[in-house]
Amino acid sequence: MNDLSPTDSLDSFAALLTPEGLALLGEVRGTGPAAELAVATRLRRDHPAALVSAAIAQARLRQRAAAKFGAEDAERMFFTPNGVEQSTRASVATYRAARFAALGVESVADLCCGVGGDAIALARAGIRVLAVDRDPLTAAVARANAAALGLSDLIEVREADVTDVDVAPYDAVFVDPARRGGRGRIFDPEAYSPPLSWAVGAALKAPRAALKIAPGVPHEAIPAEAEAEWISDGGDVKEAVLWFGTEPGAVKATLLPGPRTLLGRGLPDPTVRPPGPYLYEPDGAVIRAHLVAEVAAGLDGGLLDPHIAYITADSLRPTPYATAYEITDHLPFNVKKLKALVREREIGVLTVKKRGSAVEPEELRRKVKPHGPHSATVFLTRIADAPTMLIGRPV
Repeated sequence: MNDLSPTDSLDSFAALLTPEGLALLGEVRGTGPAAELAVATRLRRDHPAALVSAAIAQARLRQRAAAKFGAEDAERMFFTPNGVEQSTRASVATYRAARFAALGVESVADLCCGVGGDAIALARAGIRVLAVDRDPLTAAVARANAAALGLSDLIEVREADVTDVDVAPYDAVFVDPARRGGRGRIFDPEAYSPPLSWAVGAALKAPRAALKIAPGVPHEAIPAEAEAEWISDGGDVKEAVLWFGTEPGAVKATLLPGPRTLLGRGLPDPTVRPPGPYLYEPDGAVIRAHLVAEVAAGLDGGLLDPHIAYITADSLRPTPYATAYEITDHLPFNVKKLKALVREREIGVLTVKKRGSAVEPEELRRKVKPHGPHSATVFLTRIADAPTMLIGRPV
C-alpha cells in the first residue's frame, strides 16, 4: 500500500480527523505489514476504500515515528512520510527547548515547523509558539498534533512562506530549513529551503535564535556571530545548531542523554604517538565539532595518526566524551593473522571498527569466521601510513 499521494493527501488527511477516520485509526493501530491486506479488505466492507488506505498509511507512519517521538506520543500524533524522516528526535527537541527556557525566552517563532516536533517541545517547556510552514498538508498536520497533545493554547500554526512572517513580536526565532530535495539530502547550505544566508539574516534580527543545520556543515560556513553546537543522542550525531544571542564564536559538543557539553578551548592538534595500552573513540559530536584535541588533553593522550580521530593513552580515565578500549594486540593488517588469533581465542563476536581503512567490516567478518564464546573489537586504521589492526575490548 502506498502512502498518501500528493493530489489527494490534504483531503485524505482531513477525512482522518472526522469521527469515522479517528475510529478507523483506533482499529488499525498496531497493524503489521503482513496483516495490512487482510485488515484493509475487512474494513473496506464498511468504510470508503480511500479512508481505509489513509488510516493504514497513517498507522504505518506512527510505527516508524515511535523511535523519534516515543510510542505514547506517536500513537496520538499525525505524520507525513517527510515529517517522520525530517523531524527532530524528541530528546533533542526537549534539550533545545530547555536551553531556550533557560535563556528566559517566553515566545518563539518556529519557522519551517514541519509536523511540529520542535513546537511541541517548546510548548511543553511553557513557551508560546508560532509554528509556520508553507506546505498546506504539513501545516494541517502540525495543527492536528498540537490539538492531539493538548497544546493548542500555546501553539499557533500558520500556513505561510516563512520569508513573509514578521518575527518582531517574538523573543526568539528557530529555523529548521529543509535539507532534502528531489534527489535526496542537500549538502550545500545555500541550497537549503530557505537558504542558510536568509536564516542567518532572520536570526540576527531577533534577540535570540537557533538554526538547525546538517552536522556535516563546513566550519568555514559558520558565521562569526554564532555559537556552533553539535548534538549526539545515544552516540549517534543528530544535528548541528547555530545559536545567536548566546556565546558568539563558541564551539560545543553536546551529548544526550545528560546533557553533557564540551566547550572548545581552541587547542592545537594533539601530538601523534605510538599506540599505548588504551584507545579512546571520541563521540561523533566531538569529532564533528573538531574538539578531539580537548578530549585528548583530558586523557593525556595523543593521536595514532594526524588525520584519524583515534586517541591513544597510557592510562584509563573516565570521560563521557569517548569510549575507552583496552588494547591487547597491535599488528600490521593481515587477514590470516587475524583469523588465526580469532580462532585461538575462541572469539565468536567480532566488532569491526574502522577509520582510514578501505576494508569492509562485513567482508572481513566473513573471511575471519568468528566462532566461540568470547568477544573482541578490532580497529582497522593507519599508523605511520601503514594499514594496522588493533585488537581489544571496551572497558
